[in-house]
Amino acid sequence: MRTLITGGSGQIGSHVGERLLARGDDVLNLDNLATGRAMHLPDQTRLQNVRGSIADRELVNSVFDEFKPDVVVHCAASYKDPDDWYNDALVNTVGGAILIHAAKRLGVQRFVYFNTALTYGVKPIEQPITLAHPINPDNSSYSITKTTTEEFLRLSGLDFVTFRLANVIGPRCVSGPLPIFYERLVQGKRCFVTKARRDFVYVSDLAKQVVRALDGIGHGAYHFSTGSDISIKELYDALVTALGINEYPQPEIRELAPDDAPSILLDPTRTFRDFGNIEFTPLADLCKAAVEYYNEHGVHGGYTHLKHE
Repeated sequence: MRTLITGGSGQIGSHVGERLLARGDDVLNLDNLATGRAMHLPDQTRLQNVRGSIADRELVNSVFDEFKPDVVVHCAASYKDPDDWYNDALVNTVGGAILIHAAKRLGVQRFVYFNTALTYGVKPIEQPITLAHPINPDNSSYSITKTTTEEFLRLSGLDFVTFRLANVIGPRCVSGPLPIFYERLVQGKRCFVTKARRDFVYVSDLAKQVVRALDGIGHGAYHFSTGSDISIKELYDALVTALGINEYPQPEIRELAPDDAPSILLDPTRTFRDFGNIEFTPLADLCKAAVEYYNEHGVHGGYTHLKHE
């Protein structure tokens, strides 16, 4: 199979790419390295690395015409700065539309996309959130622009799978609390944790199911979630343990910021029905793998798309 991955040097894209290459597929990675790292998917047999933006229509069309992908995995996204509406709209929405048009023109067999759980807003009307919950991405530029591309994908008529994601963490994670906690803890700085709860999933667990989706499992929107959430402090404690810190560094406990949600827990019923029972990696093992990566390669990022998080 010939797979075009956008953002293949990032956390999710590189893990998917590794799995596809390991089984002998041809992969083209289109990434501008705004948040990804070239080391995550280095040059090798059956892999083409192309540096550039998905918002460059001429580049995208030439890549599709020359590589002729069977399937597309669209991981690329802008999320570094919550006030950078221009680049969020340019990459997440315009870039998404360019990719979808190219995929449609070339007759791509399947298009896999990733949306944020924040597509439902920060004040969901049900817990856990079902796929029938109203779409309300009014909480950030990131969620608005990511959701728009999912709607374009639905409009396109392409055969697609969208994974609306819980918090995906593990090795190569550059956003959210995990890299921020790690960096501050190894520097001996105090961390703060909010009273929020989240569902944290291991990136490799997601990548495994993405490959199955590329092979034809499922259609339409799915939640990638364990179906249960934990407090941010539980993540912090698991990371402290993984770091082997003897004297417990007590974090500051803060109230939720205005643009944060107490809990965003997704209902994975449809996912489990169509993909079967998914074995999720325990939090302790997840944090251990992340620490091993950060110890060797350092922290790159620590981004958040919420202004006050």
